[in-house]
Amino acid sequence: MRRQATLRSAVSSVLAASIAVTAVTPAFAQDGRMVGRRPDISTDEGGLWAQSDKAETEARTKAELNRDPDLTPYVRGVACKVAAEYCGDIRVYVMDRPYFNASMAPNGYMEVWSGLMLRARSESELAFVLGHEVSHFAHGHSLTTWRTMKSRSNVGMVLMLAGGGIVGSLLYLGVMSTVFAFSREQEMEADRLAFERTVKAGYDPAAAAALWRSLREETAASDFPKTRTSDTRGSIFNTHPITPDRIAALDGLAAGRTTPSEGERTRYRAQIRKFLPAWLADDMRRRDYGQTLHLIDRLAADGEDLGVLEFYKGEAYRRRRLDGDQDKALAAYTAASGHADAPVAVWRELGDMLGKVGKTAEARTAWETYLAKAVDAEDRWLVEANLKKLNEGSES
Repeated sequence: MRRQATLRSAVSSVLAASIAVTAVTPAFAQDGRMVGRRPDISTDEGGLWAQSDKAETEARTKAELNRDPDLTPYVRGVACKVAAEYCGDIRVYVMDRPYFNASMAPNGYMEVWSGLMLRARSESELAFVLGHEVSHFAHGHSLTTWRTMKSRSNVGMVLMLAGGGIVGSLLYLGVMSTVFAFSREQEMEADRLAFERTVKAGYDPAAAAALWRSLREETAASDFPKTRTSDTRGSIFNTHPITPDRIAALDGLAAGRTTPSEGERTRYRAQIRKFLPAWLADDMRRRDYGQTLHLIDRLAADGEDLGVLEFYKGEAYRRRRLDGDQDKALAAYTAASGHADAPVAVWRELGDMLGKVGKTAEARTAWETYLAKAVDAEDRWLVEANLKKLNEGSES
């Protein structure tokens, strides 16, 4: 009881400090646009900024923060194309997290997760999502949600999230997830505004609906029945699903408009190419191989990076282990081996699988190829032992 009382007191104090309301003029103009000054800490808006500052400070120290010197400037550049008037306020953090997510806090702190970048087939699709988040930011949607939470005195929700005793991180996550849980009307408005922003910036009008449609298709491809029958969402913080109505509205906006050349997809892939292996490996850790396979097929439709994509397709089938998956994995590894960009691990996995199905000569060739390519491989000793065993078996 004492622990619960102490926890309740601590959380209540944090929330009270963060959501206190005074008559100080907010940092949003009458039309909801950001006006560029920091609100007083004693206001509800100032409290929300304080929470956003804490989240941003934590983001800088996370192991998942992608520190590539080119990627973050690229993403920020796309954000600035669709939101030039806010470019000076935007601070982008690309996080290597295998979920479709982007968010922008009222203080200008924007997180973009690798799961989103992996699922975007073009810069236009990325631009739409960033424009969507900027639209929430520009029209004060998170502040509206924050005030709603305050009015409901939703301390119980935060206490439930913080019940494990890790008050700092869980309180932040609980508060931020509530702040970015937008209403149906806010999501529809952000879709429309993002569409206008991306088209004005010269991006593909069809990209918005195409991206939302692909996310629904990925949900339907899940290995898990519960996921297949659940709503598709455009963010882990988003409580309103991506519905056919939202897609139809975007299709209607795009009708009759011209689109840019296919070369845009090639340029976008060039920006993310070096991250594909790591991001696909991360996606595999979600253990929803049906969704990963759908994602790989979508990426492969552009006819690029097929060695990498076929390898991870083989990995997904090998790990899933449903009926017929072993044959599919072998076919994918074999296809990967025919491409110049195939990871060296392709030949190790080929050797293992060919050996299991009794194709001794092919297994030997695959393992020998692996050893020739992976001179400094840490598992070299294991492959050499397998190869020796295979050779001894063929001599007896």
